[in-house]
Amino acid sequence: MVITKIHLPSEDIPSCHASTVVRVGNELLVAWFGGTKEAAEDVEIWCCRVSDGVASKPRRVSALDGVPCWNPVLYAPTDGPVTLFYKQGKSPSDWKTMVVTSTDRGNTWSAPTELVPQDNSGGRGPVKNKPLLLPDGRLLAPASVEQGQWSCFIDCLQDGEWTKHVIPLPAENPPQVIQPTLWQDADGGVHAIMRSNRGCVYRSDSADGGRTWCTVYPTALPNNNSGIDCVALPDGRLFLVCNPVGKDWGARTPLSLLVSTDNGETFSVFAELETGEGEFSYPAIIAGGDNRLYITYTWKRQDILLCEVYV
Repeated sequence: MVITKIHLPSEDIPSCHASTVVRVGNELLVAWFGGTKEAAEDVEIWCCRVSDGVASKPRRVSALDGVPCWNPVLYAPTDGPVTLFYKQGKSPSDWKTMVVTSTDRGNTWSAPTELVPQDNSGGRGPVKNKPLLLPDGRLLAPASVEQGQWSCFIDCLQDGEWTKHVIPLPAENPPQVIQPTLWQDADGGVHAIMRSNRGCVYRSDSADGGRTWCTVYPTALPNNNSGIDCVALPDGRLFLVCNPVGKDWGARTPLSLLVSTDNGETFSVFAELETGEGEFSYPAIIAGGDNRLYITYTWKRQDILLCEVYV
């Protein structure tokens, strides 16, 4: 196992958070939100390109209109433009989802437009983690809302239309759950795990390609009510990045890379990415081929750190 880390340039951005990463050809694109502090009017979406371990100067891709931006999510199909989704609003309870696209690998971006015009439900499309493309061509976006009762759903893109598929909560004493991350197993089952306010990760499963889901249920994975992300490799291993702290609003350290060989039923620690004091949070993870993983995360709210791990 080899771990390589680089800090992405953010000298002109005082506070950075909620990164996302995607591979485009031989380069990586990384985006995050940054400004004076989270929810400030000057918080915008920034994106940089990383090639051979060298990162470009970040470029702003949001509109600079005085409305705070949040939680970018990059998606890059093999035969189309790069898409960057992000939230915009004064708070998570009233944000909308905006989208920009790039046809030149993130060098330039389109003007922002609303993903689902005039939607006031609390955000559509992916809320933090990357979408999952299914073999039938449907794109599943892990979504959630924070209006009163937090809840998750899957927003499915098919033939240019977005359709919500609810992830049910228990009828009695439901947990607050948001920001799911998805994978598909070798038998075609689709699974979601999500952060919660109950000190553990919650899970739901779908046997019909994400159209219907079982009621969320707790797992043995500790969670501090902070973001998680996972990726499945072709060999069946499932890698998860998280803060394994079993306390609601618990510490955002350590940041650990976990692995499962039984489709997410159990996990063990594969590597510790950060163990010191400070905030190391909101990871994003993708597979890079050749048994490589690319992981980005918030480093003390000062920088975004890019980590390459050979597994």
